[in-house]
Amino acid sequence: MPSTTDPALRPSAEVAEALASGAPVVALESTIISHGLPQPRNLEVARELEEIVRKAGAVPATIAVLDGVARIGLDEVELVRIATEPGLRKLGQRDLPLAAALEASGATTVSATSFLAARAGIRVFATGGLGGVHRGWTEEQDESADLDTLARTRITVVCAGVKSILDVPATLQRLETRGVTIAGLRTDTFPGFYLHSSGEPIDWRIESPEQAAAIMRGQDALGGPETALIIANPVPVAEQLDPALHDRVLAEALAAAEREGVTGQAITPFLLSYLVRGTDGASLEANLAAVRGNVRVASDIAVAWSGR
Repeated sequence: MPSTTDPALRPSAEVAEALASGAPVVALESTIISHGLPQPRNLEVARELEEIVRKAGAVPATIAVLDGVARIGLDEVELVRIATEPGLRKLGQRDLPLAAALEASGATTVSATSFLAARAGIRVFATGGLGGVHRGWTEEQDESADLDTLARTRITVVCAGVKSILDVPATLQRLETRGVTIAGLRTDTFPGFYLHSSGEPIDWRIESPEQAAAIMRGQDALGGPETALIIANPVPVAEQLDPALHDRVLAEALAAAEREGVTGQAITPFLLSYLVRGTDGASLEANLAAVRGNVRVASDIAVAWSGR
């Protein structure tokens, strides 16, 4: 049952009503708003993504933590706050109890959004790209907390693969080991985030949101570990970043990171920022194209799921 009375969560009135009635709801992360885009475009995109959900017949639930309280769905004032307030933290799942205790505010990453959405009773979540295993992981053992959360959270995540700055084959191997189900939507290869394809094969292909909803029903019927379902939805070829430009600038970014000694949590924002500058913003536009497509697909899946 949806946890609309959970004292650790505060759903908006719109989301609470949708969950209580069984209407379709789509979770959206807030990190892209606070940390991923410049102002004022970040607020414009946040509103645009919520409108995409509504036009598909579902209710958007942008998730964030404000003053220590997990908000499941934001009103206009709260959305503006996430888009404009300086010093907002980036919160993973492990940070949530600290934020609650210290009454801190922050935007939620994939791991935190997945956890809070599932706890609230929301089954479908749209994001851009997942975190994963970092390049050079055999030496530094660096991987995203997203992977552990998805291995123990029953949620369907629509994404354009994992960020292409990561070790994609190693990430897919880790997801397989942790029992996370992956299906490609109208694709036989895993998407490459900015790119239509990473070149890595996917074992299972589906053709429609309705088939995704059927897989979700299969998960529930079979039981077992509460793992996620990843729906890999590639950015259209016409909207992807030029592959040659991507490869050249990424190689430059990796070399710059090694030269400057950038490691740990700092590596991802460093590389992504380098890509934006090195491609004159084209990587950002490809990212946004992927996010919009993922939100549309997630909305259709939520509608199909709610009609079960």
